[in-house]
Order: sequence, then structure tokens, then C-alpha cells
Amino acid sequence: MPGLSPQKLRNVLGHFATGLTVITAATKHGPAGFTCRSFSSRSLEPALVTFSPARTSSTWLLPREAGRFTVNILPAEREHLAAQFARPGTDKFAGVDHSPSPLGNPVLDQALAWVDCELDREYDGGDHTVVVAAVRALDARADAEPPLFYKGSCAGVRSRAGALVSVA
Repeated sequence: MPGLSPQKLRNVLGHFATGLTVITAATKHGPAGFTCRSFSSRSLEPALVTFSPARTSSTWLLPREAGRFTVNILPAEREHLAAQFARPGTDKFAGVDHSPSPLGNPVLDQALAWVDCELDREYDGGDHTVVVAAVRALDARADAEPPLFYKGSCAGVRSRAGALVSVA
């Protein structure tokens, strides 16, 4: 369709705000992880979440092979971790403290929340893979500001009074 370039699609859809996550896994090659903005809740019964790694992601192959992984939801003040885990060919865990999840995956110590998952199924999503994962364990901390990724930048979400904005 005329005028529907990947760049225009990225620019326009960048107006939809998302959070920032890092997907991590304990693999036979050591800890693996990558940044992912396409995370969301899929179902409460059964407990399912979804995210979509790029088909070109070599890092997704390791958690996929392991069949289990943890979604680390980043707080706004840890945006630098998203950049670190997005860089190919580097030690993404350099200087990043983490501890094992109930499934043995790396939970980033600075995560706002984490969701421990097992791979349930995958679907073709064009230039991405749509991953559906079964939730096995999760936890969150209440002392951090959530991030808001909008038009290529990250910011925190606070009300004018300084309290976290909550949407029910």
C-alpha cells in the first residue's frame, strides 16, 4: 500500500506507549537475555503472557531452546539495562546483579517485577514471532516507578502529586 513503509509504521505506532522488559534465561551456554517492548498479559485463566521477538533475533533462540525464561519488567530509572541487553555481541550480564528465579532463570535485581514462564506456543507474526508463555511464578516490588516507552524515549509515570498513577 502506498505510503506504508516500515519507517512510517514504526513512527506512527511509536505513539502507543509500552513498558520495557528484558527476557532472560538460564541456558546450557550460560545466561542469555534480550530487550523486548512487545510484552503483554494474554490470559488470567490459564495464566498466559505474550511477547514478540524479531525473527532475526539470535538471542531468542537460546531461551526458546531452554523452554523457560523470565520476563524482567524494568523500572524507569533502569532504562540503561534495556540498552545494554539490546546490544548484540556483548556480555549483556556484565555488571548486572541477578539471582535465580524458581525456574532457575536470571531475575535482574533491579527489576520492578518479574514473571517466570515456560514456552507454551509460537505463531508466525510476519517479521516477528508471537510467543505465548505459561506463567509459573511472579513477583513485584512497590518502591519503583514504572517506565513508559513512547516515541523512542523512556520516561516515568507519576501524577502531579508525585504518587504513581494507577489504572484499574
